[in-house]
Amino acid sequence: MLARILLVVAALSISGALHAETPAQKAGMPSTLTIYLAKGAPDACGPGCDRWIAVEGEIDGGAAPRIRRFLAAIKDTQRPIYFYSPGGNVDQSYAIGRLLRSRKAVARVGRTTVTACAAGTQIDAACLKMKNAGGELEAELTTRNAMCNSACGYLFLGATSREVAPDAALAVHNSRLIFRVRGDPPPQIIAEARQRRMASAERERAAFITSMGISRELDALIHTVKFENLHVLTRYELYRFGIDTRPLAETTWRLEKSARPYVRKLAVLKTSESSFRTMEWRLSCESRTHVPLWFAGEIDEASTGTSTLLMTADASDKQAGGAPIRSGKYETWRGNIDADMLKAILASRSLHVRETIAMPDDKTDETKFDIDLTGLASLWSQLKSSCALSALSPISPWPPVPQPNASATPSAAPAP
Repeated sequence: MLARILLVVAALSISGALHAETPAQKAGMPSTLTIYLAKGAPDACGPGCDRWIAVEGEIDGGAAPRIRRFLAAIKDTQRPIYFYSPGGNVDQSYAIGRLLRSRKAVARVGRTTVTACAAGTQIDAACLKMKNAGGELEAELTTRNAMCNSACGYLFLGATSREVAPDAALAVHNSRLIFRVRGDPPPQIIAEARQRRMASAERERAAFITSMGISRELDALIHTVKFENLHVLTRYELYRFGIDTRPLAETTWRLEKSARPYVRKLAVLKTSESSFRTMEWRLSCESRTHVPLWFAGEIDEASTGTSTLLMTADASDKQAGGAPIRSGKYETWRGNIDADMLKAILASRSLHVRETIAMPDDKTDETKFDIDLTGLASLWSQLKSSCALSALSPISPWPPVPQPNASATPSAAPAP
């Protein structure tokens, strides 16, 4: 009898989160989930990778079948998929996540900028028409301040290979239940229906997360974050939950077009079972004979050891480095490398980093790792004119000690 007089339609959605709805966060994103092929410069998406799949925008109610049709025509299942989304419909996200799992997809968080689109926007009618036309578009790719929030995370979990760069964000929060009610049912009936549907939704979420091989701790965390908020997963959480288990995560080299341009890279290194260290490298121009090399890294403020940093490229035995200067929770090293070492760095695939810490008890702790140099040579060529200018006009003193953590833990919204 009740069914004849009451129709309650429950839809679980995350797209209406306050943070995901703000103009700053949705700037440059389509109102429906958009997928297209992109092609960039050599190594734009990693060593030997210049083509990727871009998935961006709000996850709408018809997203899953549209994504399924698109991917059915793509035979290269290992072409990386870059996500840039504020979230959306949860049921559609689960369906897409399962599709990605069946393809053993490679997922990353990144923002694609189509070169042919009008400057300053990627969502005008002409640009969306190009993206939806089915062709491959020339584009640029960046992970800086890129985000995959809310329901986008379920798409991301579906992939078998998942990478979140140190300057990108994967953010979660609890779900909102939207009811559409016809007729005039008693408030108690609505409350009971809402409670049942929400309990069912939480079971579905827990089951999906577990089926993707992700720790149930993620589900427990999501349950504690109010819908109106967003929690950006820390590097430790990404690792502990089984989302991104790389012991060393890096950004690509990036050209910063400031008043004094330079190239930079961020990296996050696992230092213990529960600790990660954020580091940054910069190269800039100063003269025709020497190039400034700069390093900054987080340290344990309670540590009393003295560290020494040494860096060597594949193509040379020359070393750069020394004793970093400590300032609070960071240490920095600044020095110059000569033309021969610069040439070796640009010709190498890796920069070998060794840091030795001499402790007061005469014990020594040594850490070794390699930093990828892919893409640095092409970016350096773009700085040649700046190098020539610097020979005529000396640059200002080195910048103050940076805070790598601020770059490595971006806000949930992209920069304006």
